[in-house]
Amino acid sequence: MLRYLGLLLLIPLLDSLFLVFVATQIGAPLTVLLVVLTALLGLLLVRAESRHTIGKIQRKLAAGELPTDELLDGAFLLVAGALTITPGLVTDVIGILLVVPFTRAPIRWAVREKVIVPYMDKKSGGFATGNVYIGGFPFGQAGQGPGAGGPGAGGPGPGQSGDAYDLDDDAYDIDFDDDSDRRRGVE
Repeated sequence: MLRYLGLLLLIPLLDSLFLVFVATQIGAPLTVLLVVLTALLGLLLVRAESRHTIGKIQRKLAAGELPTDELLDGAFLLVAGALTITPGLVTDVIGILLVVPFTRAPIRWAVREKVIVPYMDKKSGGFATGNVYIGGFPFGQAGQGPGAGGPGAGGPGPGQSGDAYDLDDDAYDIDFDDDSDRRRGVE
């Protein structure tokens, strides 16, 4: 948590240091003009891309598909809008990188694979992504907590092969003798 807070505090620091550096190179009036122009360019791009993304979401929903990538793109466009409004060149560049589709696609992939999927796996035990443990009880016998050992901990016990067998329908047929059929009322 502190790492993320430090990162959030680092961005304005880098932004202000970079603004001072640019102002010493090209002058303060041109720096202010550059910040305003990059903010306006970013906002125009966010507006155009968000209209395009909303249209894609509507088309996918009309076709009965889940618009997962488009919803993630919408979240990125929301963040990009906030970053381009924030005064500073570093935040404007990050915002514009989130707006442009060919730079947003790898960012979307990285966020999905490194943040969303591990989070979903952690919260659902693997059921959300289909990454389910099927080799016995992963943490020992039923009723024991994580780290429990003993027979059956994480797989088959001694003398067990761990293979699953599919039984035929006739394997479930039970042959009753005549006495048990009469007791049950079957003739």
